[in-house]
Amino acid sequence: MKNLILIRHAKSSWDAPLIDKDRPLSKRGIDDAHLVASAVSGYLPKTFMVWSSTAQRAKNTAYIFAETLSIPIENILFKDDLYTFEVKKLENIIKSCDNKYDNLILFGHNEAITNFVNIFGSVTLDKVPTSGFVSISFEQDDWGAIQKGKTQKTVFPRELKKYDSPSHTGKPVY
Repeated sequence: MKNLILIRHAKSSWDAPLIDKDRPLSKRGIDDAHLVASAVSGYLPKTFMVWSSTAQRAKNTAYIFAETLSIPIENILFKDDLYTFEVKKLENIIKSCDNKYDNLILFGHNEAITNFVNIFGSVTLDKVPTSGFVSISFEQDDWGAIQKGKTQKTVFPRELKKYDSPSHTGKPVY
């Protein structure tokens, strides 16, 4: 069985005239990334491989999750080819994961992430929002052979913000 966690980068800032790949996170993006990272620790496998796009906003999101979840930063593999918005390219990258890893956490970009989730997951989503977390499990034991999987969990910032009252557990209902 293979398990994939896709995390869309947090909300980026458009304040500075930078090329797309260099855009940093906005304050809301930083806050949302911390919020989601704090809520997902119970949904992470014990061991995993972590990949991230080299775009600044994806790297910063990965750093926030790493800090919050005590993932050593040196364990994050930054891959230029994850700076993609194309689902077929994302699929090929995921399918190239070494089979010695059963669990992969990936920080990337939309439209690729939403389209991948809708093709390979069991739940159709209009859009995976910024800082969105989607976990999908696959019956296959070979990354190259993954097919339709089961969406195990989604965690989105807006769901967590709805439950900001002290009487709620803070965990979104899926």
